[in-house]
Parts: sequence; structure tokens; C-alpha cells
Amino acid sequence: MNKLVFVLLFVLLCNGLNAQIRKPGRRVNDSINTSFVQDTLARKSIANTKEKSPKAKIEDYLIISHKNDTTYVDTTLTIQKDYKFNYLRKDDFELIPFSNLGQTYNSLAYNFENTSLMPEFGARARHFNYMEIEDINYYRVPTPLTELFFKTAFEQGQLADSFFTVNTSSQFNFSIAYKGLRSLGKYQNILTSTGNFRFTSNYRTKNNRYNVRGHIVMQDLLNEENGGLQDGSVNNFESGDEEFLDRSILEVNFENAESMLRGKRFHLEHNYKIIREKDSLSKNKLSIGHIISFEDKYFQFDQSASTTSFFGEAFNSRNLQERATIENFYNQLQLNYSNNIIGDLQFNISNNNYNYGYDKLVVLNGSTITNRLKGDVFSAGGKYQKQYKGFNLQGELGINVSGDFEGNFIKAQASFKLNEDIAASASLNHSSKAPNYNTLLYQSNYLSYNWQNNFTNIETQQLAFQLKYKKLAKVTVDYSTINDYVYFKEEDSDPEGTITPQVKPFQNNNSITYLRAKLENEITVGKFALNNTILYQNVQDDNNVLNVPELTTRNTLYFSSHLFKKALYLQTGVTLKYFTKYYMNDYSPLLAEFYVQNEREFGDFPLVDFFINAKIRQTRIYLKAEHFNSAFTGYDFYSAPNYPYRDFTVRFGLVWNFFL
Repeated sequence: MNKLVFVLLFVLLCNGLNAQIRKPGRRVNDSINTSFVQDTLARKSIANTKEKSPKAKIEDYLIISHKNDTTYVDTTLTIQKDYKFNYLRKDDFELIPFSNLGQTYNSLAYNFENTSLMPEFGARARHFNYMEIEDINYYRVPTPLTELFFKTAFEQGQLADSFFTVNTSSQFNFSIAYKGLRSLGKYQNILTSTGNFRFTSNYRTKNNRYNVRGHIVMQDLLNEENGGLQDGSVNNFESGDEEFLDRSILEVNFENAESMLRGKRFHLEHNYKIIREKDSLSKNKLSIGHIISFEDKYFQFDQSASTTSFFGEAFNSRNLQERATIENFYNQLQLNYSNNIIGDLQFNISNNNYNYGYDKLVVLNGSTITNRLKGDVFSAGGKYQKQYKGFNLQGELGINVSGDFEGNFIKAQASFKLNEDIAASASLNHSSKAPNYNTLLYQSNYLSYNWQNNFTNIETQQLAFQLKYKKLAKVTVDYSTINDYVYFKEEDSDPEGTITPQVKPFQNNNSITYLRAKLENEITVGKFALNNTILYQNVQDDNNVLNVPELTTRNTLYFSSHLFKKALYLQTGVTLKYFTKYYMNDYSPLLAEFYVQNEREFGDFPLVDFFINAKIRQTRIYLKAEHFNSAFTGYDFYSAPNYPYRDFTVRFGLVWNFFL
């Protein structure tokens, strides 16, 4: 009932804010950009935004992140834009996608920095395109902006992302967007159909004392599942015989299953300035804030008939339906104080009301597996930020003070900017958090996929450094220690081999150390450039449960030039991506999780793309021949065991901005 009241209040608030708007004006905006602006400059730009600006500048079209970092619309054509022109609309250097657009991604690297106190839902393999609170941006624009994104898919489908934002006055902005995908794919039973709807709004009073922003996000991500190629088909795939280049004739493990991740979220943040800087001679500022968020999400796996040879024995042999749900209702109260001496301080207290589980009890081998994990967790925390002698000092901490889940974290960061070209930063992070819900409790029609565990918290420590020299390179190094790591792996086979081993969660009893060193640089000679990203990783792990390639590299040689009296800007070149062999994680469609395997190494295959990109006015056009070397470098390319990577294909797309 409380959650229903919250939803109604959220809708009424949005309507109430809209009713306060008096003078409609012209606006603009964008959803993808890379140019960062200091918060002080952003505030000046916001303050100078007028309701009717006859000559709006591109820097006035602001994008404000979850953390209040401000960027602006970027319509340039760069090689970084090419890296982000994909399903996720993010640079996927540390990922390798499955064969069909909209399927999952295998990870080539991990980041163990954490500032969360609660477990995650699970089904992590399906969350790459699930937009979290941190993925939602807010906008402030002088004139309306529309962005249209389009890209071809694989067999009978396409990907499109449409976005619109407008300021109805200098005080109120809203945006609405929808990303939709449908793609049949080259292999049997891997159709994908996904949708991400986003609505955001933000409002501030004329005296800027009260600010409010919020979003509504509704998402449904459907994948047909086939369990990968059968072992016999793996041999046919790797043979390269012309007969099997039609991937639809290769045998898969099953053709009667699909999975769905669906969720909706209503999120609201607002704050009131009790004392503003201009109200105090000592530049004191005092404000109170409140965050309220409700999310309802489920993951469902459906199968018309059980596949005992793949998942083991089942309670029911027909019409299997597995659904795990979670409802999370979050509240946080904040007290913010700052002045020109101590810096910016925040104290906060939070409540998480969670309800995870299933709609049935399971009795297995005389033991009863509960159906719910639910309760309340209360936590306290704080944040700190100060500019001191050229250094930007930041800190954040949090701790659960009551409830069934213990947890704490602390993060400290110091950054220094010598000039416009040289900057450096260092950070330290410690975290203790409960493992994901699906490792603690899981129910299934398949007998071996039922468990209830009492794992201890996962403890992580990370030390990270970054050095950036604009004209030379950016170097990022982090060193992590992970204790009590929780992972999925196939259980050991019985000596007689009569029982098919199934995937279960385990907790590592040894400490893991993990080093990452990443170099990014670009060498330019005239109109030619060589862009390089090189990642070195080293893991010390006696149990071999955290596996990554030692070396991952992406190198792009490209040419850029204006043509036709600068009416067109062209970029064309070749991109090589490569990673060394390693024990690549396998994929479980039932759990929607990757799990550890140490039987066969994968990797050591080049992925070469040829691209021609162009910009005409505010339109960026992308044409790419993906993996064009697949036919002559060997058919040994995989995204996961028994899941081949993509064959050679040519794809086209564009991003088009309309400024009114």
C-alpha cells in the first residue's frame, strides 16, 4: 500500500510541477557526449540560460549525471564515438558480445570498486542493458532537442533509440526516450526483443532554494535461449566447411526456452537550501535533501519441456516457468553543510525495504527451502569534498547499522590538475557487502538448482591511480584484494559419471589479488592517427576462480579529413581487437549467470573491423564491415564455450540530432 501511495504521489508531483510552468520557451539537448565541464562553469551556464535565446551555444545544452557532474551535447565525430556506437552505447572494450545483438556479454576485465551496501538481484548476465539509477541523466537546454539513433541488426530486425528533451521554462525540463531492439540472429532460437523506456524531469524554483528531479524507467529484455551449440556442432563450426557457414543448420542444445528480465523504477530526489551562500557573510551553506526510490523487477525463465540432459532432473517435465522477483523501496535523508574553510559535508541516513524471492516453498531431500528474503536495513553514511591547494579531495563512507545484511564501505580520492594537459588522481576503496540474492536463495523446477546459503560478506580493497597527459597518454592502474569471493561453478562429477554436474554458487576460501594496468594513447601524423588501448591483467588465485586474459588490446589506424568544401567530415580506418587465451567463463541460461570453467582456454583470435564514418551537419553516419577476417584466420572465435562470436557482416547506422 505504501508503495502504491508513493507512485501516486510521484505522478501528482510531476503534474504539479508542470502546472507551475508559465512561459514556454525553446529548448535543446542530447544523450551522448564526452566533453566534461567543471561544475562551477556548468552552474554559470545554467544561470545564464534564458527562456528564449536566439543564439544558443552548444555548451548551453547541458547533461547532468546522477552524481551531478555536468557535460554538454557533443555532435562531433571522433574515434571514441565509433567505439560507443553499439547496443549499449558505451565503450565495450572490456566486453565481448554474443553472436546476436541484445544477448549478453562475457567480461574480459572486472572492477571491484564498490560503494553499495546491499546485495544485487542476480541474473547479472542479463543486466548489461538494464539501466540503473546511475545510468539516467537529466537535462537543461535552451531549445528542444531530438536525437535519433539507428543501427541494423542480425536478420529481420533493427536497433533504434529515440530521445527528446525540452525546457518549458528556464526552471523546468523533461525528457522522454525509448530504445527498442528486435533481432532474429544467425543461429537457432536466439531471437532478442528488448525495450527501455525513460522519462525524466527536473525543476527548480526561481530563487533556486528548492530543486527536484526524478525519473520513471520501464524495461523489458527478452532473449530466446538455446544453451549454445551441441558438442558435435562445435566440431562442424570449427571445421570451416562451406556447408556449415549457414549457421542456422548447426544443432543447438535446446530450442524451447526463453528468458525475460523486466523491471520498473520510480525515482525522486529533492533538496531545499536553508542557508544559501549569498545569505551568509562567511559563505556558509546549509541544505536538506531526500531521495525516494521504488523498483519492482523480476527474471523469468520459461521452457515448454525440461531438458534433463542439460540441466538434470526436474519436478515437472512440461511447461516449466521460473520467476524470481524483487521489490526494493529506498529512502535517504541528507543534511548538507559547506563553507569556504572546511569544504562540503554531507550526513545521511537510509532505509532499504527489500522483498526478494519466489511464490512457493521447496521441499527437497527432507529439507525445506524458504521462498522469501525480506526485511528492512537501516544505514548511515557521509560524504566530503574540498579544494585544497590545487587538490580536489573527496571521501565517502557508509555502514549498515541494523537489519539482516551487514555491510560497510569507505572511499577516499585525491586528484590534482597541473594544467589543461596534465592531471593525476589516486583513490582507496574498502568494501564489505553480502553476495547477490540469487547466491543466497534460488528455486527452480530443476532439482539441482535449489539452494539456500549463508555465505559471509565479500571483502574487497582497491588502490587505484590515474595519470593523464593529454598529448601523450592516459595510464590507469588498480590493485584489488578480494576475500570470500562468491562465484558460480559446475559441481564436481560423481565418480561413476551417472549424474550430470550442475552449476551452483560457491565461496572462495582463499584471498585473490588482481592487478590491472591500462594504457590509452593516440599518435597523430597529419591526417592519420593510431589510437591504442592496451590492458594488462594479472591474477593471483590458488583456486582459479577469477579468470581474465593477461593481455587485451585494441588498435585503430584511421584517416580523418574534411571533404567537399568542409560539407562532409570523413573518418575511415581499421580496428584490431585481440586478447590472449584464458579460461573463459561459461554461460548458464537458466541462471542468466556466467560460471567458472577450467577445462578449455579460449582467445588468441583477432577481431578486425573496417569502418567508414562521416558527419554531415548534425548527422553522424556509420558503416562497418565487422570481423571481416573471420573466413581466413580460423573458425575458433567464441564469446563463451559453445557460443561462437559473430561472423563477418556489414552493418550500417546513424545518429541524427535535431535542434529546433
